[in-house]
Amino acid sequence: MEPLRVVARLWERIGARDGEGMAVLIAEDAVIEWPVSAERIVGRANFIAVNSDDGDADEKPVRVLRILADGDHVLTEVEVPQDHVLHRAVSLWTVHDGEVVEAREYWTGPGQDPAPRWLAGFVKPLAAD
Repeated sequence: MEPLRVVARLWERIGARDGEGMAVLIAEDAVIEWPVSAERIVGRANFIAVNSDDGDADEKPVRVLRILADGDHVLTEVEVPQDHVLHRAVSLWTVHDGEVVEAREYWTGPGQDPAPRWLAGFVKPLAAD
């Protein structure tokens, strides 16, 4: 399966909290890094545990905003609403032989980081999508 389809399907399986479906798309020794929170997920089992049923699946649909691919590398932007907070992630995936082998994901929320005051004369507030 081409890398773009692997990652698109992975987001579908994450949204469905389908661990078995995720398992066939993630390499056993995959490494996923979250630099914003300084965390690293090592291995398929840990990735599935982080992304599986957390008791609130109905309230957190995953919405893929964009997906781009260049060879084995896939970039996605997604949003996940959760408990009155909207999470956004930009993820850089590497796929080999139909499995994600590594990723780096930047999770945050729109407006979560305050804009520095010194920029006020140069920028305008970004309207919500």
